[in-house]
Amino acid sequence: MTDRAEPCEHEPIRVPGSIQPHGFLVAVDIGSQRISRISANAGQYLGRAPRSLLGRDWREAIEPLPAGVQARLAQGPHLQEPVFHAVQVYNGHSCSVSSHAAGDEFVLEFEALEPGAQASLDALYPQIRASVELIRAQERVETLHGLTARLMREMTGFDRVLVYRFDAAWNGTVVGESRNERLPSYLDLRFPAADIPAQARELYRLNRIRLIPDVDYEPVPLLAHNPQAQPLDLSYSVLRSVSPMHLQYMRNMRTPASMSFSLLVDGQLWGLVSCHHSEPRRVPTQVRAACDFLAQIVAMQLAGKHRAADAAERVSLQALQTELLSSMAQARHFADGLARRPEAFLGLTQAVGAAVVLEDECLRIGQAPPAGRILQLAGWLAAEQAGQEVFATDRLPALWPDGAGLSAQASGVLAISVSQLHRSYVLWFRPELVQTVSWGGDPRKAAEPDERLHPRKSFEVWKETLRHRSEPWTPAQVDAAASLRNAILGIVMRKAEELAELSNELRRSNKELEAFSYSVSHDLRAPFRHIVGYAELLKEVEVLRDQPRALRYVDTIIESAHTAGRLVDGLLDFSQAGRVALARDRVNMDRTVRECLQMLEPDTRGRDITWHIDPLGTVVGDAGMLRQVFQNLLGNAIKYTRGREHAIIRVRREKQGANAVFSVSDNGVGFDMRYVGKLFGVFQRLHRMEEFEGTGIGLANVKRIAERHGGKVWAEGEPDKGATFFFSIPDRNETVP
Repeated sequence: MTDRAEPCEHEPIRVPGSIQPHGFLVAVDIGSQRISRISANAGQYLGRAPRSLLGRDWREAIEPLPAGVQARLAQGPHLQEPVFHAVQVYNGHSCSVSSHAAGDEFVLEFEALEPGAQASLDALYPQIRASVELIRAQERVETLHGLTARLMREMTGFDRVLVYRFDAAWNGTVVGESRNERLPSYLDLRFPAADIPAQARELYRLNRIRLIPDVDYEPVPLLAHNPQAQPLDLSYSVLRSVSPMHLQYMRNMRTPASMSFSLLVDGQLWGLVSCHHSEPRRVPTQVRAACDFLAQIVAMQLAGKHRAADAAERVSLQALQTELLSSMAQARHFADGLARRPEAFLGLTQAVGAAVVLEDECLRIGQAPPAGRILQLAGWLAAEQAGQEVFATDRLPALWPDGAGLSAQASGVLAISVSQLHRSYVLWFRPELVQTVSWGGDPRKAAEPDERLHPRKSFEVWKETLRHRSEPWTPAQVDAAASLRNAILGIVMRKAEELAELSNELRRSNKELEAFSYSVSHDLRAPFRHIVGYAELLKEVEVLRDQPRALRYVDTIIESAHTAGRLVDGLLDFSQAGRVALARDRVNMDRTVRECLQMLEPDTRGRDITWHIDPLGTVVGDAGMLRQVFQNLLGNAIKYTRGREHAIIRVRREKQGANAVFSVSDNGVGFDMRYVGKLFGVFQRLHRMEEFEGTGIGLANVKRIAERHGGKVWAEGEPDKGATFFFSIPDRNETVP
């Protein structure tokens, strides 16, 4: 927990220009191996004036040299996270030595240890092992929070240890606590997001451990060999000096010492383990490393439990969706099918009321608002949320002022648009859930005019009653609604009568399709391999060696067999893209593109290709399927620019309404827009196979995957001037554990 004053958002917390005094710092220029910066207190450890060491070879200035540092320095600026090397003695001071890279500089940190504080990990191992077993044995998340706090307090000896969880708005709630009577309890208190500004949260994500042994320390400045050099980035520093505002915040909390460990779930900041002491306190490196290890184990347990809960919820919702699909398929209209299964209809999103709006008609289910108000809401959605296929909020009155009178029935709304031309929606409603929240101080209290640059002073419990909010919709419920929308648009609305007649036939066909898929994957591949193998043997037959025409025929057989094999793989991918359940997770699209380019590297070898790849960020989706999309689009761009002496391929991301839109463009052969409608069909090709190899399935697979994610695909091109292929995916900000 840090300051809540706005100026902290702009404080240079990564480049404070100083360190805490319980150690010293030396920065080495990686290229010259000379000391580029040194802390002003290094003289008491090295026995020489710090300024006299600037510009000197670090190996001559530091005695003794810590083991392993030279080898790590040789690896260059790539390894940023700190690595512990050894405990060395400098001028009578035992120091724990660690290192990390910061730009073109290599940072050595020497943290002075208190006498008797050199506990080894071997000595801590029994306690670590017992703690891990206790953590793994916890079945409930709630008990895991309290256990984590207790184990960390036993390991560190701090007076109070809190487990602090962030919500979607970055407010933090103390969900676990272990303490003695020297510090007050903060259990169940909520702290406003401004207490930990965005840049501080990002620093917690990058550097999992932070220690402040004494809140009243005097910062030690860093001396630079080149006074004009940019400030040293101390994001990964152990000794980094912290914001003066945060130090004042600690004084206001009456905690002279603090330490924190970040809880990261899937690379995102889930929360913190925050340790407080009523007097200055240092914690040895090995103890911190043990606590960081436990924090990572706890984060893994949290991720596993959330995934298990999410998976169980999705399985139960899938059963309800199947029931609704069956009902809609047999009904004259999809709305009738939903109405026939009210329990499943409401249970799909755990709502208390629902409605289907078709222009000016409204069908109500359960505890829904009056039809007239629902039609007004649909009008607002059509006007203000146009283009948003899935809309979800747990605080409708905050977005739609006219919705304040609906709080008792519709503080929460989940809606899907089932028509691009008409005002047609399926909606679910949740009532107001009045909550009393205990804050650690009034989060809305304005600062006094002369205290604008100071953190708040009061941590007394302040209670707030939250109104006009419902229980939030879970990601699984939102996905279930989106999946139902796809079913309505893609199946039920167009083929309700046919599906009612063919339901039994479809079940039999599905079994045959599964058998066919197995046959394709296991039976057809083997003959193709045999064809290729025997054809290769034919080329070695002596009687054919002098027969160019015969050899050409054999090569054609080999190439045709390879093409057939690729066609089989493409068909299987296309089939699986429509049948396999989405494994939604937070997907790093930059990493996905890098992986695809590595796989496609043989196709680019020897080519002159200029790549322009924008930052692509993350999305929520199926990582494997999205990798298939980029592999198809990037592969096509590489293939259709083959005739260019200098190829240019661009990959972009942009925001369009509620969607993230990705595009891959090239300066290749392009296509005529008159035939754009054929591009994404199965076995559709706009170029002859003799000109460009392919199966005609890749773009159909791209379309299917995009639609499975709730998005769409389209393309733009011009003959001989290149093409651009787009696909969209809902840009959700949900947390994926």
